[in-house]
Amino acid sequence: MCPSSPSGRPGFRFPACVSGSAEAVGGGRMVLIKEFRVVLPISVEEYQVGQLFSVAEASKDNTGGGEGIEVLKNEPYERDGEKGQYTHKIYYLQSKVPGFVKMLAPEGSLVVHEKAWNAYPYCRTSKPNEYMKDDFFIKIETWHKPDLGDQENVHCLDAETWKDVEVVNIDIADRSQVSEDDYKPNEDPATFRSEKTGRGPLNQDWKRELANNPSSPHMCAYKLVTVKFRWWGLQGRVEKFIQKQEKRLFTNFHRQLFCSLDRWVDLTMEDIRRMEDETQRELDEVRCSGQAFCAIMGVSLPCCCINPDLSPAFFADATERSC
Repeated sequence: MCPSSPSGRPGFRFPACVSGSAEAVGGGRMVLIKEFRVVLPISVEEYQVGQLFSVAEASKDNTGGGEGIEVLKNEPYERDGEKGQYTHKIYYLQSKVPGFVKMLAPEGSLVVHEKAWNAYPYCRTSKPNEYMKDDFFIKIETWHKPDLGDQENVHCLDAETWKDVEVVNIDIADRSQVSEDDYKPNEDPATFRSEKTGRGPLNQDWKRELANNPSSPHMCAYKLVTVKFRWWGLQGRVEKFIQKQEKRLFTNFHRQLFCSLDRWVDLTMEDIRRMEDETQRELDEVRCSGQAFCAIMGVSLPCCCINPDLSPAFFADATERSC
């Protein structure tokens, strides 16, 4: 049985999200949909704090010189019985986009809005582009479940849509899933050990050991990613590239989150909200200053996912990297 959303309605979706068949999404055109599953030795309750902590920390590293991230809203919301935290951010990407996009992109088209509704343990995020409007979107819906990633179709897609969804399992301890450019020794779950919790390092059989010890903290983030990019000559290429970069971001973000466990495991949600307020003030000051832009979405920052769901990292480094 499909889980209910926070509103209590099975399969509840925000406007224009996946409902019915893939052909019905985005005005009648096929879109590319994948479900990424990330298992972690962390409880669902712990993850809520860890994710928000990591997002706030990453935001500080990726803003300055008039570009980066501007936070327009970060406030509680309630809609149709659903309660959570709503954020609206703007990403300014002019200086760090692939060459093949920059050559074609009109001025003003490299500003991306991100709107996120966090009704944890269910979250949904939409990233449209004001210039491309209905021709471009990335949408991600996430269920955080206290299991080991063995539930099928937790997002309650219809059978016709679900059969075309590729399921991608991410192992945060698998070194082969991380590029040489992204690898950081201090963010390697295979070597990290938490002094406060005693968790880690994660060996090759860590998931099997977790399954044999159900009392240990564990969870899975089921991330359904829907991508549409309608731009003649670039359409399929960019959609595949975005999905590839989302996998990279999910992998690097959760490796970093686990390896920073001792920095956030004792924090409360009140601590997190104070931290977010401070971060927002800092972002406004730094973005408008003349300080150097901190390689937003560059490979030197393996976790440049200001929101781990919808980082604009698909624009990163594409001049050097083939799609």
